[in-house]
Amino acid sequence: MPSIATDADNALQVALLEDDAMLRERILLPGLANFGFVVTGMETAAELERHLAVQRADIVVLDVGLPDADGFTVARGLRARFPGMGIVMLTGRGETPDRVRGLSEGADAYLSKPVEIELLAATLHSLSRRLRDTPAPMVRKHWQLDANGWCLVSPSGRTVALTKTERRLSHVLVAAGGDVVTREALVASLTDNVYDFDMHRLDSMIHRLRRKVADACGEPLPLVAVHGEGYVLNNIS
Repeated sequence: MPSIATDADNALQVALLEDDAMLRERILLPGLANFGFVVTGMETAAELERHLAVQRADIVVLDVGLPDADGFTVARGLRARFPGMGIVMLTGRGETPDRVRGLSEGADAYLSKPVEIELLAATLHSLSRRLRDTPAPMVRKHWQLDANGWCLVSPSGRTVALTKTERRLSHVLVAAGGDVVTREALVASLTDNVYDFDMHRLDSMIHRLRRKVADACGEPLPLVAVHGEGYVLNNIS
């Protein structure tokens, strides 16, 4: 059962039960790790049982169609034994009766395949806040990071799940408190090889972050390029 760790402090522990090895190893495991989760992948319900006997899991993501068990039954058993655990069903069965059954059996969320990693990550972050009873960030007239630093929060309280790269950039920009952050400082947050880094790549990252935030929040990120210097996050105090 390969485990992919992240650099997050107090990272959320996720057990991923998916029997499609290609989907599990090539897409879901690295994709979720990139959003700050510590993810352990497994193929069968028996592997999940062995894993839970020695390792906690904050959230279990499981498929309905398993080689050795029915996913609905697994979800029901998990809910009975671990009432504080999050359960997300990830399955190809997208019909309404299946969704209703999944939620009735104890799942907190039911997502249909193929699922976008960003949607799954946002679902897990939202669920983790409810599980940990973490209060929503106080709504202020500026952009901020949530308690664990893996989500950017808009002035209206909407959240955007961040990848490792987006998280590092956001931390530097938010910490600057409205001051200009040089391009070199931003690059230094991403790599030790500042002089070998392609500055066009930084511009592309900033562009993608702006677009991602606008799509997720419906609010433009006030991240402005300062010619010849760098970027500034124009937060309203």
